[in-house]
Amino acid sequence: MSFRRSLAALAFALALTAAAPAPRTTYIQAGRLLADPATGRVESNKTIVVRDGRIVEIRDGFVDGPDGDVVDLRDRFVLPGLIDSHVHICHENGPDDKLRRTVQTASDLAIQGVMNARKILGAGFTTVADLGEENEAIFALRDGIAQGKVPGPRIVAAGNVISPHGGEGDVFGYRPEVIRALQRPNLCSGADDCRRVVRQQIQRGADVIKVVATGAVLSDIAAGLGQQFTQEELNAIVGTAHNLGRRVTAHAHGANGVNAFLIAGGDSIEHGTYLDAESIRLFKAKGAYLVPTLLAGDTVTLWGNDPNSFLSPAAKAKAVEVGPKMLDMARRAHAAGVKIAFGTDSSVSRHGDNAREFTLLVRAGLTPLEAIRAATTSGADHLGLAGKVGALKPGMAADIVATTGDPLADVSMLQKISFVMKGGEVFER
Repeated sequence: MSFRRSLAALAFALALTAAAPAPRTTYIQAGRLLADPATGRVESNKTIVVRDGRIVEIRDGFVDGPDGDVVDLRDRFVLPGLIDSHVHICHENGPDDKLRRTVQTASDLAIQGVMNARKILGAGFTTVADLGEENEAIFALRDGIAQGKVPGPRIVAAGNVISPHGGEGDVFGYRPEVIRALQRPNLCSGADDCRRVVRQQIQRGADVIKVVATGAVLSDIAAGLGQQFTQEELNAIVGTAHNLGRRVTAHAHGANGVNAFLIAGGDSIEHGTYLDAESIRLFKAKGAYLVPTLLAGDTVTLWGNDPNSFLSPAAKAKAVEVGPKMLDMARRAHAAGVKIAFGTDSSVSRHGDNAREFTLLVRAGLTPLEAIRAATTSGADHLGLAGKVGALKPGMAADIVATTGDPLADVSMLQKISFVMKGGEVFER
């Protein structure tokens, strides 16, 4: 009886296999193609063959086949899907920030994230790193997108950031009992306590660890922008994360915080406003990335100079000081050969406006091609996704975008993305 049941099960499985339709093929006909920004080579009249969400091959000429669909981009400039290495996808800053912290649940944030994810994907960003949200909200959104339940970019998620008690990731400006209710679970003091919160954050589902190494512009406290963790605490955070297979990035403005984190072996710095010659030496010696977030600097400069700004007096003073310095910081880092990855800190700026960062990077001295690399091949390397995204090669994800103009001649054309495919599925045409 058991043998007969086994035969029946085998026959049923074979029947299902036989009945399953062959995967369809998509032929993307590209007028101009920048398949690998690392080389900078632009080719004309190519066809990208896509099947099962991946690139199968790139053929010469405009070809198609009887088994698939044709996407006509013969009048477009085609390149890999873009990567933003610093977003906060579940919210946007504004005058009601303080109130929203008391009324929004993690579920509310996740719903807001669904809306923002669609905007980001429509702007051509097929991969993002989210560097600070409530765990439940961002991990649910990340997984829902990965499972195809909602549209959006693939997300590398940090969840709750690691912060010292009283530091940037803590809560300020409320009654003591409200502060206690709003405080996040990842506050720590002392090396052992910091090891604990890193382990717990990874256990909760973090892909990457984000640490707040210095003060921040938008925190409602006049505590400066310098180092907030001790060297021993940073060593413990980075070492623990690396031992558990996670990269670590740091929010850092002041040079002392930047340098202490790089000495600890951290993988990248977000912002880096006051980096100095020693910072540059450490970046190069450690092979770390800088994510300059120039769009955030440009945005807070406008807020700081607005007499009707919603910023608190403490935040406004920091915004006026920090924002204008960020372009020069990126210019010095680039000139010295520091590795740069594209990141916007969107939530400060509006989601969907991410590509404005390209023009700011060019103003900081990058060529348009270097700015594109920061959002493709370098971004993929920075996030540990090299060989999976960031270029258009056989076996890699079919993340493909197109624009009507040539972004190598005018990088602002990347603000006018007219076609988006992520994982072989067309989201914008």
